[in-house]
Parts: sequence; C-alpha cells; structure tokens
Amino acid sequence: MQEARYYRRENGHIYCELCPQACRLEEGQKGICQARFVQEGKLMTSNYFLCAALNFDPIEKKPLYHFYPGWEILSLGTSGCNLHCVFCQNWSLAHGDRTAGLKKVSSAQILDAIQARPLREQLGLAYTYNEPTVWYEFVLENAAFMAERGYKNVLVTNGLINPQPLNELLPYIHGMNIDVKAFNDAFYRRYCRGKGVQDVLRTVEQAHQSCHLELTYLVITSLNDDLAEIGRFVDWVASLDPEIPVHFSRYFPAHQLEVPPTSLETMETIYQQAREKLSYVYLGNVMDMDRSSTYCPNCGNLLIARRGYGIESRGIKGKSCTNCGNTIRLEGHIYGEKEY
Repeated sequence: MQEARYYRRENGHIYCELCPQACRLEEGQKGICQARFVQEGKLMTSNYFLCAALNFDPIEKKPLYHFYPGWEILSLGTSGCNLHCVFCQNWSLAHGDRTAGLKKVSSAQILDAIQARPLREQLGLAYTYNEPTVWYEFVLENAAFMAERGYKNVLVTNGLINPQPLNELLPYIHGMNIDVKAFNDAFYRRYCRGKGVQDVLRTVEQAHQSCHLELTYLVITSLNDDLAEIGRFVDWVASLDPEIPVHFSRYFPAHQLEVPPTSLETMETIYQQAREKLSYVYLGNVMDMDRSSTYCPNCGNLLIARRGYGIESRGIKGKSCTNCGNTIRLEGHIYGEKEY
C-alpha cells in the first residue's frame, strides 16, 4: 500500500481528484476503480508496485502503428479501472480478483528484465491490460525512472484522468493510445458507468500537445456504429490534427454484452468515410492486410505492409515516402533501419 496522490479532505470526507469520476469516500470505502480506498483518514492505493501481467509484445499490438514500428515493448498491468464497460475484454484484470496473481515488482527488476532481452525488445514499457491511470503512483515513479535511462514509456488508456495529474505524468510519456468508446455522453453513462466523452476528448487534446498519439474506436453493433456519429468523431479528430492515426476495431461479444459482431460491411464503410478526412486509418480485428497497412496520404504508395503483428517496410525511407517524398507521421524509426 501507498498513500495516493491527488485527493483532498473536506467536511469529513475524502475526495479523490485523480480522475473525473470524483469519488467521495468515507473511512473503509473504495473508489469506483477499486484500487483506491480510505484508511485512517488517508486515501491509499492498493496496487502500488503490484503487477498482474508482464509480457513482451509487438508495439503494433497496443495498437501503435506509427511509433517505432517492428519493435517489441515490455507490457505490464495491474488490477483496477475507473470505468465499468459491459463489453470489457480484460474484465479479469480490470475488475476481477484483486489478490490473485499480483506480484510485487520494482523498477530495478523491470530494468533488468528489459536489458536482458535482445535489442528488438529493449524499446521500453507499455502500461496496459487494465487502466494504467489508476496505477498512477507506480506509473509516475517508474516512468520517470525508465525515461531517465533512455527508455520509452507508452500508455494504453481510456483517457479518464484529470488535467493536473496528467500534466505531471506527460513529461515521461512518449506515446499514447487513447480509447474513445463513443462520441456521445449517453453511451458512456449507460455502458461504461462514466460521465461523458468530453473528459476523454480533453485528455486527447492535452496528450496531443506532448507526445505521440493514436486513437482507438471499438465499433459495436447498434450501439456506437451510427455513421453520422462516427462522422462527427472523424470531423473532431480532423479539426485537431488529421494526421493522428485512428484505429477502428471490430467488436466481438465480450463480458456482459452479446450483441452480434460488427459486420465487415460496416467496418469497410467506416474506413472509406474516415479516409476522406484522416491521413492514417486502420481496421482492427478484421484480418485484412490492406486495411492494417500504412499508405502515403499524398500519393497512395504502400509504406509499411502488415500481416497480423508482423511488418515489412516497403516504400518508406526514414520518414519519407520513396515515391513522392511526402513526410510521414512516424515517431522513431522502423526496427532494423537506421535513424535519419
């Protein structure tokens, strides 16, 4: 256990100020994330330096397609989440047994694990699997430790964090994938126990000013697949930066939600619609090499071919299209190629 950051005492209550859920707690109570609780008048965190999962993954699995393509990254997570999505694909980690399988891990041990691996797996760390912002104290401390030693830190997050704690964390974060679950408040309230999408959009805007950013939108049959709504989402991204890579992922039944999988026809329509205004659009969970590969937004030249999580560099040198010379949005360099 560790005393949590970002809370205040007022009128006999503890108010958590880490995320927009703004839990008001009394002695012995837990927040909606189940990772923060009140003990002896202090807000404590139960998952400090406790790890539930630790694996080396392709960076493309996060998904990040424009951040050091072809590299692998050490992915780790704990328990807890500040949303309760009925379609959660990692429910056992987000809200399952918070004592099973949790092991204490130190920054020094994590560093040793990375340094013992081949060069391809020495990119850095991805905080993922559960919601990393509810692991805030550990992530902040460990991200600073790793960044000071030249390693990259990546957050895979639902974006539900308040501006001040995010501002403190961002200097150590090099890449983020933020999950925008829908583009309307009602969806967040009904299916995620959230308050609305605006808190997430604010995080997107804040992160965009600081680090490499990609977005994911899970397309769920009949719930958030309305083409007009997705059009508004695309317009919003384009107004912020049309070169932000966006991943539209196909839904399959998970946890408590059993609506049919998203049709391939719907996914293709969304892809074509988004490509009209965004430079880099991808489809996930569709097993379509064409829709997961990177093309030059200027001339259409194939730059990076993808099959599953494997990549092949084709028409790109450094950060330029070999056909037309257009500069491509890319953070870092493709594994095996020198930096230009």
